Amino acid sequence: MERVLQSEIPSDQSHLLGVESQHGTDAEAFTKAFVKNSIPHMKDAAIEDMMARKAVVLEYKRPKKKVKKVKAKGLNAKERRRLQIFQLKPEHQKYELFLPLHELWKSYIEDLCNGLKPGSNPQVIQQKLLKADFHGAILTVVRSKCPSYVGLTGILVQELKHIFKLITKEDKLKVIPKRNSVFSVEVGGFVSHIYGSKFELRSSERSAKKFKVKGTIDL
Repeated sequence: MERVLQSEIPSDQSHLLGVESQHGTDAEAFTKAFVKNSIPHMKDAAIEDMMARKAVVLEYKRPKKKVKKVKAKGLNAKERRRLQIFQLKPEHQKYELFLPLHELWKSYIEDLCNGLKPGSNPQVIQQKLLKADFHGAILTVVRSKCPSYVGLTGILVQELKHIFKLITKEDKLKVIPKRNSVFSVEVGGFVSHIYGSKFELRSSERSAKKFKVKGTIDL
């Protein structure tokens, strides 16, 4: 194998490739210069030692580029409106579809209030309800500056900062503004009133807010 590597290139192939065979000291000098240029960080003695004991693979490696990690960004309010993420489709506006949600909400409230009993303190229950999630609750509009809203009853399917969205037994989706409205909700025999003007918060924000014991509303 070594004899083949050291053999001369035929003249016809040498002319075709554009190279000439080198012999003796010229070939040795070329090899040393090529190796030195390929691994300039090594000293001559280290190169000689390495060449004597193992084969050397000469290759060029591109420096690795640092890839910046881009954090995934959530949708902003404008994009959510455009995609209609919070819009309830007409085929889903069915009262019976949300009855299981109402049953789950009743269990959630009972656990939150440590079991609703006749001897429970109404003020303690009221304070817990102020910070509770009402999705699934049956709300009734008992007072409002808009008379057409009074008497409306439905399951709360969506709560936004300024509105409640209720689905009625007639499978109608009603959007009720919180401001200037009073809602009632019955929980285990207790009837509690929600003053919408004091509820103009998102449910996630309301859980951390401190409320006064007495609420008022201007109607």
